Amino acid sequence: MTLPIPAPFRLLAVLAILCGSNATLRGADADDPVVTEFDVDPSWPKRPENVSGAGWVSGLAVDDKDQVWFFRKGPDPVQVYRADGTFVRTWGKDQFVQPHHLRIDPEGNIWVADFGLHVVQKYTPEGKLLMSLGERGKSGTDESHFNMPTDMTITKSGDIFVSDGYGNRRIVHFSKDGKFVKEFGTAGPKPGQFVLPHAIVVDSKGMLYVADRNSGRIQLFTQDGKFVDQWSNVLMPWGLSITKNDELWVCGSSPHWWFRHNVYPEYKDQLFMRFNPSGRVLQTWTLPLGDIGTNKDKPDTSKLKPGETVGAHCIAQDSQGNVYVGDIYGERAQKFVPISKR
Repeated sequence: MTLPIPAPFRLLAVLAILCGSNATLRGADADDPVVTEFDVDPSWPKRPENVSGAGWVSGLAVDDKDQVWFFRKGPDPVQVYRADGTFVRTWGKDQFVQPHHLRIDPEGNIWVADFGLHVVQKYTPEGKLLMSLGERGKSGTDESHFNMPTDMTITKSGDIFVSDGYGNRRIVHFSKDGKFVKEFGTAGPKPGQFVLPHAIVVDSKGMLYVADRNSGRIQLFTQDGKFVDQWSNVLMPWGLSITKNDELWVCGSSPHWWFRHNVYPEYKDQLFMRFNPSGRVLQTWTLPLGDIGTNKDKPDTSKLKPGETVGAHCIAQDSQGNVYVGDIYGERAQKFVPISKR
């Protein structure tokens, strides 16, 4: 004797059959991807044999031709490549001690911060020195000296803002011709104070964004030095870059105390994030943490795989949406290609 199947169960059975028959179709053809992934380009850059690949990559920027510039602590400090990896030029041999961030101003000039020399310098794209702020080899806290500056940003009008960060805890403002205007910020964890101002950028409206790395926050200021906002407990910001539509890209690691249990855990993972100007997170992408051995000052980079980073320090994007990340202990810059289609 066969018992009749109640109507609700018959409906469920039909739905199960339909869903099962369409499962492959839905998974392969009909799902519109929402998440953008990033694949590393293992062939980038195509560095010539006569150009050194040694030394951390601490600064990185992309110019209006989609050429990628990076600043490294090594025999060939300033290196330039096209988006396809083709080598363009290198310069700066024997000119720097502790290279840090690199920026490109609205006129296409190259700016670098060297915290070992206590200077911020402006160069032509070919490497001719145009301006030097601070006194080479001498630290200080006055209008004409820095104490291990970390970064600089240049506004559309040419004003220069320097994050004087490792030794001092301030932002220093100079006019276009390099004359001191003012400084703001003191040491401390309160809004408007700095624990370590590690990177700085300016958006199209003139808002300043400061990566106060060791406190795990990004602080926003007007160019007059007025504190506007802070984004805390989101990540430890090491490097910043800003797009033409004022989206902020940040590389670093997830939040942690900079000093705990008598050690300094610089990072526990690696990631980059994208924010809109109000601080809303638009995108997050994690990077595998590579293995360089136990001595970061003498890293063994032979085990590193493409896509892994160790001390992600700087970030930039080109016009096609590719993301470039430089890391210090991994001693390399890498290109990450966005994947949003099957």
